[in-house]
Amino acid sequence: MSIKDWPENERPREKLLSAGAAVLSDAELLAIFLRSGIKGKTVLDLSRDLLLRFGSLTRILTATPEEFCLQDGLGLAKYVQLQAMLELSQRHLREQLEDRDVLTSSELTRQYLRARLSKYEHEVFACLYLDNQHRVVNLEELFSGTIDGAAVYPREVVKRCLHNNAAAVIFAHNHPSGIAEPSQADVSITQRLKTALNTIDVRVLDHIVVGGRDVVSFAERGLL
Repeated sequence: MSIKDWPENERPREKLLSAGAAVLSDAELLAIFLRSGIKGKTVLDLSRDLLLRFGSLTRILTATPEEFCLQDGLGLAKYVQLQAMLELSQRHLREQLEDRDVLTSSELTRQYLRARLSKYEHEVFACLYLDNQHRVVNLEELFSGTIDGAAVYPREVVKRCLHNNAAAVIFAHNHPSGIAEPSQADVSITQRLKTALNTIDVRVLDHIVVGGRDVVSFAERGLL
């Protein structure tokens, strides 16, 4: 049966229009992006198959062009469209953050950092630089490493804070394991960075850990 023959309230596009994108499953959202299925499979069946083959939505979004194009129903044009869509979403979140106090836009800040960092299969440490009104100045990915760690150098963080004329910072890094729980090493390096930045009067407002769709805030945990 074609999706066109389904009841309207079960079709992904109609569900999105009536109830919003948040109610759709990963497969339904992917089906809207793909638009059409292949012989013998509806677009929703194809989407489910792709999620099973790749293992997760994130792995589809972060696949190399070669990995992506090997799959039935996908190709270079779809890959380019997907990468453009991802970049647009990140820029949209960044524009929403600019000129706002990030402390009063904490959920938006988390969404932006999650969108920026969850795609990596290795650990990346980033710094969100803020002015004296806690508005975004810049975001830099400063260090990257293996699947289970990235070396972080306080001296380099101090240099980049001075370069960006930051009055405050929010640190962020990802856990490729998908588990956002901070490690003891995360707590330790945050304290070292906080001590180093105290010497130049830069406040550390938070350290966000991204693990897949989950996000943990040091500030909320009382770890600062």
